[in-house]
Amino acid sequence: MPRKQKEIKAQAFTVKATMKNSVVLGPPPAGAYRERPAGPTTFRKFYERGDFPMALQHSSKGNRIAWKVEIEKLDYHHYLPLFFDGLCETVHPYEFFARQGIHDMLEHGGPKIQPVIPQLIIPIKNALNTRNRHVICNTLKVLQHLVMSGEMVGEALVPYYKQILLVLNMYKNMNINSGDGIDYSQQKRENIGDLIQETLEMFERYGGEDAFIYIKYMVPTYESCLIT
Repeated sequence: MPRKQKEIKAQAFTVKATMKNSVVLGPPPAGAYRERPAGPTTFRKFYERGDFPMALQHSSKGNRIAWKVEIEKLDYHHYLPLFFDGLCETVHPYEFFARQGIHDMLEHGGPKIQPVIPQLIIPIKNALNTRNRHVICNTLKVLQHLVMSGEMVGEALVPYYKQILLVLNMYKNMNINSGDGIDYSQQKRENIGDLIQETLEMFERYGGEDAFIYIKYMVPTYESCLIT
């Protein structure tokens, strides 16, 4: 009886792929959604050196930041980009201090925030590019707070949509659709698809008359929330 030839696995478009007993392998995964761990952040370095005027305060309502100076008197050009750099952090207490520090500063910053916008774009982009869903969700919540934090802040972000919205377009239609995950993710506000939709709508509302055009260019499936 004729001996059965052993199959040979071969890459496409190679000499082996033309042999009779070869099996052409499929293309490797692109890895677009693969997590990309961030390196050591500047925020962590400053925190470990004790350069931030804050401490962790425990209470019955949970943890909060105890600021050692009035937040309004902080140098926003120096501190706010450092806290945004910490959005990539996923380890306690760095994650907590970075996230809560940002929200505290946005709440009390007022007119100090808009001039710092250009310094925040790279940290925001780095956080989104980690492809870590937890980090992306935290960053989306920060972006929502940012556009409402002061006058002209939303419009100041419009020129940077190309750098921010690329990752959002990838995850826009990614929702949890089965099991108990629906209620849990909605309660924790960690359904990434819903958060992206909310963020895009806030960008349009607070970004001025050109915001929708820029959003539509980067996220073609987005439909205006202002059309009645």
